[in-house]
Amino acid sequence: MKNPLLETFQTKYNSAPFDFIKEEHFQPAFEELVRQAEAEIDAIVENPEAPTFENVIEALAYSGSQLDIVSGIFFNLNSAETNDEIQKIAQEVSPLLTEFSSKISQNEELFRKVKAVYDNTPSENLNGEQQMLLNETYKGFVRSGALLGEDEKNTLKDINIELSKKSLQFGQNVLAETNAYFRHITNREELAGVPEAILAQYEAEAKERNLDGYVVTLQFPSFVPLMKYAENRELRREISIANGQKSFKNNEFDNQKLIREIVQLKDEKAKILGYTNYAQFVLEERMAKAPEKVETFLQELLAKAQPYAEKEIETLKELATKDGIDELQSYDHAFYAEKLRKQKFDIDDEELKPYFQLDKVQDAVFGLAKRLFGLKFVETTDIQKYHPEVKTYEIFEDDAFKALLYTDYFPRAGKRAGAWMTSYRSQFKKHGADHRPHISVVCNFSKPMGDMPSLLTFQEVTTLFHEFGHALHGILADTTYPNLSGTSVKWDFVELPSQFMENYCYEPDFLKSFAVHYQTGEVLSDEKIEKISSSKNFMEGYQTMRQLGFGLLDLAYHTKAANVDDIKTFETQETEATNLYPANPETALSPSFSHIFQGGYSAGYYSYKWAEVLDADAFQYFKENGIFNPDIAQKFKKLLSSGGTVDPMELYKSFRGSEPKIESLLKRAFGDQQI
Repeated sequence: MKNPLLETFQTKYNSAPFDFIKEEHFQPAFEELVRQAEAEIDAIVENPEAPTFENVIEALAYSGSQLDIVSGIFFNLNSAETNDEIQKIAQEVSPLLTEFSSKISQNEELFRKVKAVYDNTPSENLNGEQQMLLNETYKGFVRSGALLGEDEKNTLKDINIELSKKSLQFGQNVLAETNAYFRHITNREELAGVPEAILAQYEAEAKERNLDGYVVTLQFPSFVPLMKYAENRELRREISIANGQKSFKNNEFDNQKLIREIVQLKDEKAKILGYTNYAQFVLEERMAKAPEKVETFLQELLAKAQPYAEKEIETLKELATKDGIDELQSYDHAFYAEKLRKQKFDIDDEELKPYFQLDKVQDAVFGLAKRLFGLKFVETTDIQKYHPEVKTYEIFEDDAFKALLYTDYFPRAGKRAGAWMTSYRSQFKKHGADHRPHISVVCNFSKPMGDMPSLLTFQEVTTLFHEFGHALHGILADTTYPNLSGTSVKWDFVELPSQFMENYCYEPDFLKSFAVHYQTGEVLSDEKIEKISSSKNFMEGYQTMRQLGFGLLDLAYHTKAANVDDIKTFETQETEATNLYPANPETALSPSFSHIFQGGYSAGYYSYKWAEVLDADAFQYFKENGIFNPDIAQKFKKLLSSGGTVDPMELYKSFRGSEPKIESLLKRAFGDQQI
């Protein structure tokens, strides 16, 4: 039986042949492609010619391309359309891939050749991208243990394999817990305050489960509206606790032991490689450079944000007191924040949703990309898809094919929560051909129901712009080597384009171009747009403190591994300075903190706020010169297309003319408020 993953894809743009892929194809494909990739490495090592940039560094950069493509297909499915079989395969192939990676990074003969090129190639013989590739390749080997003794190399390999297994298990546990919980409600009065559109959503969920009444789940489009609108405080408390107990219930899906094991393994890895802790190891390769600088950055923002946050919470407490609540709790926050927002700005998410039809919002995103960067999006039906809800688009620039885009917008049992951008193929150039990228944007928005299309909250509008910013980083990629392409940049730089794009959602003229009522065709009024703009910084102090809490907790896990014993105690201690509500002993964030225990944000969660400084400063540049200024847009396009070929600070300075200023963020966040 032919395995489509081992054949040349006979599809348009060599896109993933989803129609022909079966679960049983993956394991043998991985085994064969690892063997082929190992043969490519052997060919580099056994080449009798003297080591050169071309026959070592460049050959290594292009090696394993089919393995990378199949890995992209498989792990994207594991996030967006998983099942028990795929999860089982993931547990099998992750160690295989980790071991393969270790074999490369710890191949002494290969490293000897890399080092020979690194030591003996004059920098003037290479262009900037080649020099970056050489430096990154050499550092990659050293950071993977190439200078270690044999015993330490073996220990490091074992650690990496264990980490890959445990990180996967962490995510699978969170997904299982998210899918397992639902709250069945038969009495509509229990859902007093919840808007009709959300009730219809809960009713549809109940019908899918063959139940009467309503069903609330922990999926984002279900959970968040309940916390925001339900007048039933006890129900809010119950759902909040259920969400906060994900993988924190001492059952088969509990992640507490896994967290301790993961942080200990990371700490051991860092120490073997000569670092004090895992954060030091990670941050050496980030813009921030060191844990101390991250700590200083977070504490500086904390000092600025805290008085604003405390004032905001006091205002909410005054509201709650009128309802007879003596002590405001975290599960009250969204409800009273929404109540205050309505009072202060007379603005209601559910009232706004009819103006934000998903298709119109997407058209606006596409239109913005055309206006700024000259991109044209054309929907196509001849690209194979992994699920019927997925849509595909060809992207052109000056009639030349630029990229392929997959969009996947609605929740499913096999899809993890949240929103993300990913890729199936990276952009690169080889033998005169420019191989263009295949990009995917995945979200969890409310599904269309009957005659009602998918309608977004304003926060979901910004989410789509955010993820599309990441997509642009991939779409506009224009580099020679795949490992320096698109989003292959320093981690604390990667959020710049995504957070930058969110700024356009608050620009009145642009907002009016797509905020149109899906039934009446009425354009969102100037009054409401003004309220959206005015409410941009609403609860900014609280939101900043919340993000700083995540960042400080992440940093603590990766600098204080020896102190991690009781997860709840550790979490409470490390976030105490940012907590604005009493800690709930029944819940914990860490066991479902997938960003740092499953995703790639270990010791890097601070990068969200770091990138906010970058995006605030970058957009300020546009604001001063016109938000669609073509010359500045071209400079920003150059920044995006350069990927990881240039040091990010140098890249930013070439765009902006100076380093980013934290004052730009503070001005945007708190400039119009008075304490």
